[in-house]
Amino acid sequence: MKKISKGLIALIIVLVCVLGVFSFYKNTYNSLVSMDEEVSASWAEVQNQYQRRLDLIPNLVSTVKGYAKHESDVFTQVSEARSKAGGQINISDEILNDPEAFARYQQIQDNLGASLQRLLMVTEQYPALKADQNFLALQDQLEGTENRITVARNRFNDTAKVYNKKVRQFPANIIANMSGFEKRPYFTASAEAQSAPKVEF
Repeated sequence: MKKISKGLIALIIVLVCVLGVFSFYKNTYNSLVSMDEEVSASWAEVQNQYQRRLDLIPNLVSTVKGYAKHESDVFTQVSEARSKAGGQINISDEILNDPEAFARYQQIQDNLGASLQRLLMVTEQYPALKADQNFLALQDQLEGTENRITVARNRFNDTAKVYNKKVRQFPANIIANMSGFEKRPYFTASAEAQSAPKVEF
């Protein structure tokens, strides 16, 4: 009787240990999957806002062209930047696993933003354009979109930060490594933003 009870106790201890390990693995894995999906959803929102900006550009350029026909180099820059960005909008979130591809994606979007800023600077030279209702509406929409892009990128970074911490912390990092969960990159400021702007009067 004592042998059976010792064997039974040993079996119960083993089963409890196995169930504990399984429960830990399951909970950690499911938590990582949930966080990974949050990162993907945040990424989709960033792309959604970039698409919104991309869709506004042709209308903005057409409106400005009516007033500033001789500013063709600015229009060309905007068109080229839009064309490059257009091929980089609806891409899979696999880019999040490739830091170099992510950096290229961010650079393309930063270039488009910079070309739009040059276009808006051109408009300062045309008072009639600045008073045009279509232009003002488009400018408001573009400014709102740029704000939404900033918010979406910040949310993405916040979500990626929570996920990255979980992926790197012990003991979840063991399960993350076994299951292929990798650290995600962050959006960072462009190189131009690292230096103070030159102000001339």
